[in-house]
Amino acid sequence: MLYLIGLGIHDEGDVSIKAIETLKKVNVVYAELYTSFFNGDLSVIEKWAGKKINVLGRYDLEEDIDGNVLSNPHKDVALLVCGDPLIATTHADVILRARKKGVEVKIIHSSSIYSAVAETGLQIYKFGKTTTLPFPQGDYFPTSPYDVIKNNHDLGLHSLVLLDVKSEETRFMTVNEGLRLLLRMEDEKKKRLIVDDLSLVGIARLGGDSLIRVGTLEELLDLDFGRPPHSLVVPGELHFTEKDMLDMFRLD
Repeated sequence: MLYLIGLGIHDEGDVSIKAIETLKKVNVVYAELYTSFFNGDLSVIEKWAGKKINVLGRYDLEEDIDGNVLSNPHKDVALLVCGDPLIATTHADVILRARKKGVEVKIIHSSSIYSAVAETGLQIYKFGKTTTLPFPQGDYFPTSPYDVIKNNHDLGLHSLVLLDVKSEETRFMTVNEGLRLLLRMEDEKKKRLIVDDLSLVGIARLGGDSLIRVGTLEELLDLDFGRPPHSLVVPGELHFTEKDMLDMFRLD
């Protein structure tokens, strides 16, 4: 049996009792921390579980999974992932590969940005397609996130914009970097979407010492949001209760 276990959105305090009880009974425990940012301490979870946690890198999980997680189909194995399992497409691939080897998979869910973003006061059912802003590399500068935000905006929907995480390089995109990338995309697209007076929501460390700030692009551009992880929301049309909630986080 393979158990895919969510660590939750912030730290070890988000790990469920069900998850800990499962970790105690499995033979081997792995963790991947490269698809998101974990603010917690794995050694604490090791003490709770009474087992060593083997941390996997991108290559280990995506290219060499048969050499670790799926190396012995007859053992009970746990794979810890940040947030909620299956939010990252990598984990769906893990399930498919496990089942091809005849390994049964059980999911133990936890909190993630997809539920915690409601702390902003924006209603979940009014969010459109989610997009991610990646770090540019050389000539690689995709502008598809701009198109997603524009399409959502035209429909009156909110856009959750995830910011790139490169854990193995200790690089975590900030709200400020994300805004500058959107401005660069605006320079290319010229559709008057990302403008100085656009109202935005900057988010940091939801589930922990949460920081939520609402302001114009100009106001948020140089605001220090502190430690990662960070995210952005571009609001669409607002219900009056959403307006009142956002006002609680608005910059004076």
